[in-house]
Amino acid sequence: MPALPEASEIAHDAALRVRLAANLARHEVRQHPGEGRKHAAVAVIVLDSDADLHGSDPAFSGLGADERRELLADIPGAIDDPTLTGDVEGTAGGAAVLLTRRGSHLRGHRGQWALPGGRVDDGETVLEAAIRECSEEVGLELTSDDLLGQLDDYPTRSGYVISPFVFWLSDDREPLANPAEVASVHRVSLRELTRPDSPRFVSIPESDRPVVQVPIGGDLIHAPTGAVLYQFRAVAYDGLNTRVDELEQPVFAWS
Repeated sequence: MPALPEASEIAHDAALRVRLAANLARHEVRQHPGEGRKHAAVAVIVLDSDADLHGSDPAFSGLGADERRELLADIPGAIDDPTLTGDVEGTAGGAAVLLTRRGSHLRGHRGQWALPGGRVDDGETVLEAAIRECSEEVGLELTSDDLLGQLDDYPTRSGYVISPFVFWLSDDREPLANPAEVASVHRVSLRELTRPDSPRFVSIPESDRPVVQVPIGGDLIHAPTGAVLYQFRAVAYDGLNTRVDELEQPVFAWS
């Protein structure tokens, strides 16, 4: 397989903030009624990153090649792809988004990639929920002044409607994983989201909808997180009118 051209680092600067905010302002947000689903909110936090300071993936540093491949066994198409290793070593640098790995002790979706967020509590708005969850999960005290815009709702197989909000972090506030909910936090460069091989779509026998996969380092991010990241890249960065609410999740994320 020929090597893919390496994308350039994207600067975390005023021009990028203006670009993202303008594209999000033009986007007509598609909302989904609850219809018996629970409501949740997540945050796409755009912040600066340093390749040396933020580029490690300690959860995988002690694993051998065979152990890493076992972790990919349930991912559609991954077992036959020699480029996948399961780690995100070396994916920081320049403007980035904040991703978390869910703790292995959690009841739902343990060990999977996620954006900071969670269920909307009684009496709060979805935006308030996104801000609260960022504080609880990664220790970031965001406000509405940090908000750039909103992406489409994504209805999940596990019974949620997820509302994503995009925030801009312009100062030196440092995310810190809450070990009760988050195993690790990662700054993944926007360079990764704009790779020429992203996104990928695969078919599964359990659904007639394509499964979306967003390559990050040697791993693949799936819906709902992968769908949100794909739309963030397409709408906020590229200025396209791209919808993702009909894209499928892999079976391991259905429950």
